Amino acid sequence: MENNKILLVEDDPNFGIVLKDYLSLNDYNVTLAKDGLEGLIMFKNDEFDMCILDVMMPRKDGFSLAKDIRATNSEVPIIFLTAKTMKEDVLKGYQAGADDYLNKPFDSEVLLYKIKAILQRKEAEQITEEESFEFTIGKFEFNSKLRHLNFPGEETQKLSPKESKLLKLLAVHKNDLMPREMALTKIWRDDNYFTSRSMDVYIAKLRKYLKLDPNVEIINIHGEGFRLIENKV
Repeated sequence: MENNKILLVEDDPNFGIVLKDYLSLNDYNVTLAKDGLEGLIMFKNDEFDMCILDVMMPRKDGFSLAKDIRATNSEVPIIFLTAKTMKEDVLKGYQAGADDYLNKPFDSEVLLYKIKAILQRKEAEQITEEESFEFTIGKFEFNSKLRHLNFPGEETQKLSPKESKLLKLLAVHKNDLMPREMALTKIWRDDNYFTSRSMDVYIAKLRKYLKLDPNVEIINIHGEGFRLIENKV
């Protein structure tokens, strides 16, 4: 298997080189950029399995870079490195699309563990999402390829492409949290006020379709996302 490619964007040259060498010794193929602008150019000119971004950088900070990366690729994992421990910065990082966060100074073994865990999780999610297209939701049968939602004795409901993608994400995470940001970036390719309101409209439509089965519901986890609940009879 080919080594995973990592884009490391770090404006401290000494720390950047040490970290690049450490990750290379652990079988990762690392490209080092010295600031956010250079990082964005490198990201657009190559394909990476993960981005590790310093937050405080000249020309373009880590948050701005993450948003630019997310605009073109909603899937690639992002880890932020920061000297700040402010709660606001951590929240800002996750809002910008971070998968994880590390405060400097950090244990390099912890970073290795996080990289491995995130890449494995992404790979598992990808396999699940690619292979699965038939789902049972309570008494409903849902085929995401055909966009068909079937309920016994009722006419087949043909979903719109966005309705189908949203229901599939909910079904993949059935009885678990489906993060709001995940749906917005995967389906709408953006995470702002207007796309967020648009998603709420689609959630309302799906709730209407699923009303036929009283044991199925989509609940809102305030500030986090949604859960497709299947109550066992």
